[in-house]
Amino acid sequence: MPHAITTTELFLIAMAIIFAVPYAVWRVCRTDYWAPLVVVQIIAGILLGPGVLGKAVPEFHATVFTADVITALNGIAWWAVMLFVMIAGIELDVRKAWHNRRETGVTAGLALGLPLAAGAVVAMGMLGFDGWIGSQGLPWQFVVGVGMACAVTALPILILFMEKLEILRAPMGQRILRYASLDDIAIWGVLALVLMDWERIGRQVAFLVAFGLACIVFRKLMRAVPMRDRWYVMLVWLAICAFGADWAGLHFMVGAFLAGVVMDAEWFEQEAMDLLRHHVLLVVMPVFFLSTGLRTSWDVGGSAVFFAAAALLVASVAGKLLGVRIAGRLLGWRPGEASIIGWLLQTKALIMIIFANILLDKRIITSETFTALLLMAVASTMLTIPMVTPKLRTPGALRTDAADPAGRLRQP
Repeated sequence: MPHAITTTELFLIAMAIIFAVPYAVWRVCRTDYWAPLVVVQIIAGILLGPGVLGKAVPEFHATVFTADVITALNGIAWWAVMLFVMIAGIELDVRKAWHNRRETGVTAGLALGLPLAAGAVVAMGMLGFDGWIGSQGLPWQFVVGVGMACAVTALPILILFMEKLEILRAPMGQRILRYASLDDIAIWGVLALVLMDWERIGRQVAFLVAFGLACIVFRKLMRAVPMRDRWYVMLVWLAICAFGADWAGLHFMVGAFLAGVVMDAEWFEQEAMDLLRHHVLLVVMPVFFLSTGLRTSWDVGGSAVFFAAAALLVASVAGKLLGVRIAGRLLGWRPGEASIIGWLLQTKALIMIIFANILLDKRIITSETFTALLLMAVASTMLTIPMVTPKLRTPGALRTDAADPAGRLRQP
């Protein structure tokens, strides 16, 4: 008697593909230098989507990735990305940025502002053609959203890369974390502005007021409970904040970031938090990459998508490098520092993909724009380690002044 394959079995087949394919490519092809596993997983998500695998073997794709399977995968992806964004919020250290506010503000502002402006120029050019702006997007939302996508730095992936390069605990690594932290705050602030729904302004104000009051109670509670209980309270807090933000018309990922940013990293053991980030990336984030790949589209034509991605990549890379170089001139950095910092801040994967997912969810951009942004993020991230590694081998690349052991910048 023939066996009718069940949704559970299809789901398990999909999960096996999600974890096996990128790992096999990463391990067999030894891509770690130019494409770490997280980047391979993102690329695999694109290749397993309807635009590539769906076109090559449509019957297989339609059989495995049914509507029920995609729904199940999306549920895992939502929770995975909420955890990841919350951890990114916890890892922000606003106090260090404030302590070094002049150099941090100048560098972060230029590193964010110039690529944002360059990306906005490309976005304005894209508005002249059909198929790029979403059905619910206003021109200013599209321009600011795409521009900000070009300016994003993915703090959690930056941390992974700097650990790999063995500079995370070095003075330069700590400086770069401050710049990226300040930019992360700006990114989520701009996103909240772009998502502001004037028809739901009452809900959004109510959410922000309720969130502010809840933070007071939550922070007192977290200080009072034992450390082992804080992990459970943290997860409940995450779900509540994400629900509140989504109900208000912002997005559940905005709520997840807010949930994390009001928590102090000192409430948790650093080693345990590092392990949590590692395990989230290992166990559930690959599902998010696949669900992201399932949303890619090439309907305006593959060449047009690649051309848009290339233009956005040039705007992103050139804007970031120029902004950091100007900051280095203003603040009196040593030769070579601006190049190292500028290339490390190119790391975009994950946070930019999350950012673009939100714009797509709100129909500010189309699937074609999303695909172009995704390609730009992958290419930008893949450039980081190959460009930085030779520069770090330069004698004195990580040297600091003896009178400045904390790594603060010399003033001009």
